[in-house]
Amino acid sequence: MTPSDDLYGERIKRVGFTVVLLCTFGLALASAAPSPATAQTPSPEPLAVEVTNASTPESCAEKDNVIINFASANVRRFRIEAALPAYIGSVGADRREANWTDCDIPHGADLPPPTERRITFYESPFLWVTGYEVSDYWLRRDVPVHIGERAEHNLTMLQLWVFVRGKAEQVLVLYPTSGIWRIHPLPPESLAWTSYGSSFLVGPIERKQMPVVEFKEISFHPESRTFRLAFADGGTGTVKVSEIDDDHIALDVGFDRAIVGKPFAALSSMYVTEFNADVARIALQRPEEKTWLEAPIMAFGTARATKAWMGRVLPSRHNISAPDMVFSGFAEENINNRSDILAPRTGSGRKPFALEQESDNLRPQSSLPSGQVPDRSAVGAPAVVN
Repeated sequence: MTPSDDLYGERIKRVGFTVVLLCTFGLALASAAPSPATAQTPSPEPLAVEVTNASTPESCAEKDNVIINFASANVRRFRIEAALPAYIGSVGADRREANWTDCDIPHGADLPPPTERRITFYESPFLWVTGYEVSDYWLRRDVPVHIGERAEHNLTMLQLWVFVRGKAEQVLVLYPTSGIWRIHPLPPESLAWTSYGSSFLVGPIERKQMPVVEFKEISFHPESRTFRLAFADGGTGTVKVSEIDDDHIALDVGFDRAIVGKPFAALSSMYVTEFNADVARIALQRPEEKTWLEAPIMAFGTARATKAWMGRVLPSRHNISAPDMVFSGFAEENINNRSDILAPRTGSGRKPFALEQESDNLRPQSSLPSGQVPDRSAVGAPAVVN
């Protein structure tokens, strides 16, 4: 708030005080009152989209059998958030090892050891981008990835890291050949790390062995933390890391044109049982309804919604700390081309990290802190993206 000006002075007379007070109060009312034009302009209604369940039953925890599609002939902007589950305060330890029980997917000794190429694509004191080319990923093709003047080819995976509390934290993974994204917030102070869980896709979704978005090329702009996407069908999009802290991470997505005849986004996840799932329930805000529609994820069918939450209310034996996912803010107008500097939320009373403007004389001591390894759990057989 702007401090009030000293209007009165120590020797102001009672009459002068009254006049000034009345004038000030009148001006405040005048400035606070909406103009007739403003008062008559209604707030825009949230845009509702078609949310459809394309999930199939599955007993293998390493297959993504949950698919929730989002479709609209009008949407050009929306937001995706990953938020730590409500029970996170009770989590003392996590499990992220693969569970191959009841799985018919070749793994481990059944497969030849993969080859791997790692690059440090970009580094600053506060932000890293690393890339991997892995031989055993299920979908191999060349999608050029650009950062500034540098271009890399044949990458399987991009990782975005931020430096906070004296160590690097991986917060985002993108698979250029399949269009799969994964995000999670910073870990709470009680945990050294948190798991990835559900993944998602943005753009014109095609069905191959599994849902994919085909890119022509990708560029990343570190200054605005924005990915610019060129789709194979000729359209373009942006994905901007807008907010991040130890509660949630938010991405703002924009398209140059609406995606017609195909889903423009999808959640991809896993459900075997309530106690072995990355997502178990769905809740939706529907237009003109005062209550949320809530349902078990496998029982949900289809609905029109302005906001969708997909997550868990009970801890799972699989990826216990993995975040819930929220899709919201659907709009016809795309305003995501701005290059705003990332401004993390500070609702917890402390600033988790600050991505300052980089200086040429400030470099990290190493391209990647020791002990940090790639998220390889999503680069195996066709259905393995957990």
